[in-house]
Amino acid sequence: MGDWVARQTRLIGEKATAALVSSRVAVIGVGGVGGAALEAIARAGVGSIFIMDFDRFDETNLNRQILATRDAIGRPKSEVACERVLSINPEARVTAYNEKLCEETAEPLFDFKPDFVIDAIDMVSSKLFLIETCAKNGVPIVSSMGTGNRTECEGFTVGEIEDTAGCGCPLARVMRRELKKRGIEKVPVLYGKNAPLAFEGERSPASISYVPPVAGYTIASFVLRKLIEANT
Repeated sequence: MGDWVARQTRLIGEKATAALVSSRVAVIGVGGVGGAALEAIARAGVGSIFIMDFDRFDETNLNRQILATRDAIGRPKSEVACERVLSINPEARVTAYNEKLCEETAEPLFDFKPDFVIDAIDMVSSKLFLIETCAKNGVPIVSSMGTGNRTECEGFTVGEIEDTAGCGCPLARVMRRELKKRGIEKVPVLYGKNAPLAFEGERSPASISYVPPVAGYTIASFVLRKLIEANT
């Protein structure tokens, strides 16, 4: 790996760093939350990374998405994300798809055989499909709940989906209900313990620079520690 991970190795040890190098992580959705999670995964030296996102960067992404720059506007997020990972770690094996996750596009993800999947998708239908398919195939996953309409990020944590009851997150409420219908009551999720702010008549969540990245880094922390625990 070279000297660029030397400070990490000093912290967690050579065996743990080697475990991350041999790990395979998929990040589905590389916007505000997923982009930050991907950044941390790449900088930790994870050796094989799968990226999927169907969207392109636009100007409204600049205030909160770590992968968004003026030069990236109009470009596929998956393409920019792949370049970003390789600019950090040229030895990484990166697979990127400019696709919306659904039953018809999921085969490459599971052919990749991920050790862990990060769900940072916005669409409920895709989130449900991904979680349900991972559950059926025994693939570890952590799913992001809503991070918009917040100015505080101190309450972010990873817990079970059932723990989100009463947190005030509309996405978490829908996911609890729909996952229960599918017989899934245990799945790790990133959520905020404090209720988001309410804005009447607004369809797109409001957001500020630091909140989605903190959520993404919290997810990455959870995944990286799980990978180390499983392989050392």
